Amino acid sequence: MIASDLNHIDRQLTKTPSLKKAIEFLRSREIHDLPDGRVEIDGNKVYAIVERYETMDAGSPRFEYHKKYIDVQFIASGHEVIGWTPAESIKITEAYDAVKDVAFGTAEIGKWMPLSLTEGQLAILYPEDGHASRLAFGESSSVLKIVVKVAV
Repeated sequence: MIASDLNHIDRQLTKTPSLKKAIEFLRSREIHDLPDGRVEIDGNKVYAIVERYETMDAGSPRFEYHKKYIDVQFIASGHEVIGWTPAESIKITEAYDAVKDVAFGTAEIGKWMPLSLTEGQLAILYPEDGHASRLAFGESSSVLKIVVKVAV
């Protein structure tokens, strides 16, 4: 996992052509005007999912991991906590679905790390990074998040 803000990511990330497209997309568009849903960037190699929602209590977060895609989770507005744990430490509750590229599960309290992100910040989550999104930092927050999916 890499956590940074969009202004500093170039020095912290060795960019493959697909990761470069993801970062360029986040910088080149008026992202606040994008409608919710999928946005094509480079077919199934690189695409974005635009989401607007309210964060929720972190009581028992639902963790997930992917095998085929890296998640570049960018907070365009609002404040969110993302829980992080190694994918192999997740207790699986829903087996990996190859079509949806996701498995779900839980992580023991004290075995996962909270990552607080605010407007302009991002987390890059690799297949070995289990993560739980949409968690509140204290009070609930309205969030506009863009998740750019980058094929590995």
